Amino acid sequence: MTGAPAAKGPDWGRWFGRPGRSLTRRLIWLASAWILVALVVAALVLTQAFQESALRRLGAMLNETIDEIVVAASRTPPGDVVPQIQDARTLRLLSGKYWQILEVRPDGQRVSLARSTSLWRYDLALPEDLPRRLDAAFGDVITFNTTGPKDDAQTREPLRVAASMKSIPRHEHPIIFIAAVDRSEVDADTRQFAHVAWIALMILGLGLVAAVFIQVRIGLRPLFDLRDEIADVRKGKSARIGRSYPLEIQPLAEQVNRLLDHNQEVVERQRTHVGNLAHALKTPISVMLAEAGTAEGDLPELVRRQTRVMQGQVDHHLRRARAAARAAHGLGETTPVPEVLDELAVMIEQVFRAKGVEIDWRAPDDLAFLGERQDLQEILGNLIENAAKFARRRVRVSAGGSGLGQMILVVEGDGPGLPADQRDTVMQRGARLDESAPGSGLGLSIVEDLTRAYGGRLTLADSDMGGLKAVLELPAAQT
Repeated sequence: MTGAPAAKGPDWGRWFGRPGRSLTRRLIWLASAWILVALVVAALVLTQAFQESALRRLGAMLNETIDEIVVAASRTPPGDVVPQIQDARTLRLLSGKYWQILEVRPDGQRVSLARSTSLWRYDLALPEDLPRRLDAAFGDVITFNTTGPKDDAQTREPLRVAASMKSIPRHEHPIIFIAAVDRSEVDADTRQFAHVAWIALMILGLGLVAAVFIQVRIGLRPLFDLRDEIADVRKGKSARIGRSYPLEIQPLAEQVNRLLDHNQEVVERQRTHVGNLAHALKTPISVMLAEAGTAEGDLPELVRRQTRVMQGQVDHHLRRARAAARAAHGLGETTPVPEVLDELAVMIEQVFRAKGVEIDWRAPDDLAFLGERQDLQEILGNLIENAAKFARRRVRVSAGGSGLGQMILVVEGDGPGLPADQRDTVMQRGARLDESAPGSGLGLSIVEDLTRAYGGRLTLADSDMGGLKAVLELPAAQT
């Protein structure tokens, strides 16, 4: 039986890009693009509206001129060629305002009956299909663009033309009345308006983009603060989220705190279970050792030996379980490295006082381990103790940050060292290359297990002091 498909959440990557990209940058770019498109459309629409308004004004003026020509032509006595109209511009040669009267013969021929003085000997450039269009709109005025008789070295004079076909007395054929005016000023005004509009809208666009940027940054600022607080918890600077956030984000902060509290409860339960297990196992082991006592014979000796091995293995696994629980859930726990090194150096020098071992350690005052104190003591204590056990006189410990959220600790001594082919062997549980030295052989194995539990690494190499060098990488708390 096939189950129902799992419900899918919103595909945010479709709208805001692939995961991992900055949402702030994506929102700003998206808003800026929409603003740019809107402003370009607005500039085009405004420019087009301004031009159409100016052309309508020209059309109204041309309509008045056509009406004046029609009235004057209707009143012109027979034999007169040019009707008398009161417009000084049409009397000035190539002034930029013109009119012309055409008669359309049955054969389609257009005959010029009269033209304004401003046209001189030229005819207006008209479309071939103009008579057909005027006949379809008989009595109405149509407008179009053409070029005039005046030109310079580059361009001809742009004209706005109005034309109408009408019937007048004493003419059996339809008459076309045409009025034209130079539209250069309108085009220049349109260009100037477009220039001013583009500059104004560009300034407006920059202001809107700046406002979007500020609004997005301010609007997302609480999320950035929450991110920084969570990072501080991860780095060990704080144990929980402490700030107050806006109503929309406060539930998220509360859920993070509840998760941290739950993790802490899990850690406490793990510690309790591990402690109970330790007591439950150590008591029977202690009883077995007590019963074996100091009796002679193979069986008592076997019981004592195997019981000690069992005790060491139990200690090892319990310690490893505690470290894994703390490393996985112990957020916010930090341990100053110099304090631990100072305590261990004093204690181990006392243990090996008969040999006269000196422990020289160096670490920055602000260096801190991102983990629990007892784990760092366990790790460094085993390494320094092993180094002192085989050293002749000196053990050197150096610690420092790597700049990648990690710290490097180096423990080395002036002992006999260890061949490279035997270094993997000493990392195994219970392995002891020197049976004369005290111990259970679990030291380096414990160190490696604890180090791995914290995501670190332990490597062995040759020291310039002549002995073995242990290089330890562990997470560092950022200050």
